Amino acid sequence: ENKNYDLALEKFKDLEIKFPLSSEAVQSQIMSAFIDYIGMNYTDAIFKLDRVIKRYPSYKNNDYAYYMKAMCYYEQIENEQLDGANNILALENFQQIINRFPESEYARDSEQKIISIKENIAAKHMNIGFFYLKKKKYFAALNRYKKVINEHSESKFTPEALHRLVEIYYTLGMIDDAKKTAATLG
Repeated sequence: ENKNYDLALEKFKDLEIKFPLSSEAVQSQIMSAFIDYIGMNYTDAIFKLDRVIKRYPSYKNNDYAYYMKAMCYYEQIENEQLDGANNILALENFQQIINRFPESEYARDSEQKIISIKENIAAKHMNIGFFYLKKKKYFAALNRYKKVINEHSESKFTPEALHRLVEIYYTLGMIDDAKKTAATLG
């Protein structure tokens, strides 16, 4: 609480050595990972949290361990144009909280984070689709926009994806498909 993280780490390690089988030793491992998280040392934090989750699958505060692990991935999401690995890992880990600990105090926040991540993934597909559209690679663009519609139908990007499909269908002379898509958009 006093932000004296070095001293806290020392005390946590000491506790783990003196009382290795205690509940407090497990909690100290989680808190050690939290200190790594605070210092933005996400790789070490994830490693420590994984170790706790695997060694102590029924530990009472595992919901927090899962949440912190998800947050480590979430905070590494930079923007929709970069590699989506952290999107997927954060999404999977937040989903674990909802599946395993639906009554946890972290479940509601996990649901909100999942919505944000899905929007980010949809934005990435939209950007890629637009890139292909500018290059006149219509089928590649079509696939990306369909992915937004099929996999992220609740996204704010769905109407724009439908609009782009109408454009592409007209460009390709697929008038019936353009009309059907326009009707859906309407």
